[in-house]
Amino acid sequence: MVARDDVLRARETIAPRLPRTPTLSSRTLGARLKCELFQRTGSFKVRGALNRIASLSPEERGRGVIAISAGNHAQAVAFAAAEENTDALVVMWRGASEQKIDATRGYGATVDLAASSPAEAFDRLAELREETGRTLVHPFDDPVVIAGAGTVGLEIEDDAADADAVLVPVGGGGLVAGITAALRDRMRVVGVEPEGSQAFHEGLRNGGPTPVEPVSIADGLSAPFAGALPLEICRDIELATVSEAEIEHAFRFLYERTKLACEPAAAVAAAAWLSEKVEARAPVLVISGGNVATATASAILAAR
Repeated sequence: MVARDDVLRARETIAPRLPRTPTLSSRTLGARLKCELFQRTGSFKVRGALNRIASLSPEERGRGVIAISAGNHAQAVAFAAAEENTDALVVMWRGASEQKIDATRGYGATVDLAASSPAEAFDRLAELREETGRTLVHPFDDPVVIAGAGTVGLEIEDDAADADAVLVPVGGGGLVAGITAALRDRMRVVGVEPEGSQAFHEGLRNGGPTPVEPVSIADGLSAPFAGALPLEICRDIELATVSEAEIEHAFRFLYERTKLACEPAAAVAAAAWLSEKVEARAPVLVISGGNVATATASAILAAR
């Protein structure tokens, strides 16, 4: 399990090296927005990646790290590895966002694109770990990564102590698990998934990681299963789901009314709030990232 003390230690590790993201108010939305799209590499993921890679031994640094990701964790690991002077190999898959692939390479990582799907990518990851001996930086099922992600919760607590709910996008579960660990018994945490990508719902229903085939415009939440550790941390969590139309509406709303150019995955918390899936008096909506392909953004904005 990951406890609040682990998240506090993670803050000591990463706070001097990463910016504190703003919590903004939207009168039109009737909520506050935790803007992780302004974090280094464009998402919250760098918090966990840096916390994990900073914990490596000299011998582990010498062997390098390996990760798997649709894009945001890939960029985070590439950045954190460069910061910690170690080599990074990132497994992605054909069809992943070209923008995210290019950005990952731009931070200095090697990208492997042998897999054609998220499920195949996890098989490819296992092969490369065996071949290279690199240390895995898991995107969501690692206690040190989860603790780093949980620092988002500590900042929300500092900036919005009167909040009665924190709405969090959920894919594999690392962010919602970290925020839950940080804020357990202090604030109500609600996880939000796309209807077409319900790895967390299925994992909780079946008592452990359950394979799914995610299909959603919110590609940053397209985990093929939820992590065992996040499921354990969040076994009693409140969950909501949102449709593709609701995600797209929230994406347009955030762009047009709050001027936040987020990615579809980052709009799901706002989608749940705008569609009245969650009741709260003073919620905080986590806007988890801003790495969206231009073609995707323009298509959503043009549609009505």
